[in-house]
Amino acid sequence: MPDLPVPELLELDRRHVWHPYGPMPGQREPLVVESASGVRLRLADSSGELVDGMSSWWSAIHGYNHPVLNEAAREQLARMSHVMFGGLTHEPAVRLAKRLVDMSPEGLEHVFLADSGSVSVEVAVKMCLQYWRSLGRPAKQRLLTWRGGYHGDTWQPMSVCDPEGGMHELWQGMLPRQVFADPPPAAYEESYAEHVREMVGRHADELAAVVVEPVVQGAGGMRFHSPAYLRVLREACDAHGVLLVFDEIATGFGRTGALFAAEHAGVTPDVMCVGKALTGGYMTMAATLCTARVADGISRGEVPVLAHGPTFMGNPLAASVACASIDLLLGQDWQTEVKRIETGLREGLAPAAEVEGVRDVRVLGAIGVVQLDHPVDMEAATRAAVREGVWLRPFRDLVYTMPPYVTGDEDVARIARAVCAAAREG
Repeated sequence: MPDLPVPELLELDRRHVWHPYGPMPGQREPLVVESASGVRLRLADSSGELVDGMSSWWSAIHGYNHPVLNEAAREQLARMSHVMFGGLTHEPAVRLAKRLVDMSPEGLEHVFLADSGSVSVEVAVKMCLQYWRSLGRPAKQRLLTWRGGYHGDTWQPMSVCDPEGGMHELWQGMLPRQVFADPPPAAYEESYAEHVREMVGRHADELAAVVVEPVVQGAGGMRFHSPAYLRVLREACDAHGVLLVFDEIATGFGRTGALFAAEHAGVTPDVMCVGKALTGGYMTMAATLCTARVADGISRGEVPVLAHGPTFMGNPLAASVACASIDLLLGQDWQTEVKRIETGLREGLAPAAEVEGVRDVRVLGAIGVVQLDHPVDMEAATRAAVREGVWLRPFRDLVYTMPPYVTGDEDVARIARAVCAAAREG
């Protein structure tokens, strides 16, 4: 099929394609990407190229068109692209489950392969609800979280997103009513720890689980908090008979400087969700891991199976690429690379602190955030970044970056300049 002329492609896009968090028909003209390689997005119609400062929403940790991942996809495609997982199994899924168990916090032994990050959170919630129902405690069906979180766009995950700033205010009154603690402060404060302990204790009889993003809250506001709060949650959940779920979809696979953010606290949750970088950004796949305690509890129930089964569960093509991506990550000194990016972002984003309208500048691992004191003008901020040769996706009051781990020092500096420019214009 011949390539469509760019004007025709854009007109068809506007008429027929619904983009994330966008109207229909579209009102903003997106950039057309022709191809991608390394950390660069090549634009169509000889419009140049952009350094990707977003890792395609935090997933493409190895960059694009990586020969190792390409080969893994080709080899698996020659065998089979997909086969149903009900009643059948295959080596790529088994290998992936074993890799995830080996690299995850100790005690997470069982793996449910899901379609997307949001679905993995749905599965995590279902695990917790079914666990307590199996143990004869059906009243334990609410979830506790802290404000400022974001866990996805499907039903149960929406219910534990921030109820005011979490993009899901439209559904208030229809979503399950969960329990919300105050947002966690950046530094450890004993008064906040006591607030969380009190909330868990007060609601323990109705709580199935506490669900949080550890150390970094992602799309809910790109906030960082002390890992010590994770230990507080673990202790409170153990003391009051509540399960603990960590959503590591954004933080997993090295993004914060630890393989999983839970490692900053030395804590193992009862259930952990991973996604995004799982396949190196090649295709959609996620996983929900749980302890033997959770799996055994479900197995003792009146319905002794986890009542969930996506059509494309355990997709062999995605599982093979995920295995290759994990091997690629663990086969290199990824910690040094993430630390190098962290150093470059700290240096490059420091000038943003002097920009009028900037409220805060923060960096952790391969995450750099500039927070404004007003809602960002997304169009103006995006144009400013593109003029610097960088692709960013600002939102709410944030201009931020999560670059691929293979981003070189010069490109990290360029990304930082683009973030500063976007903050000035936005």
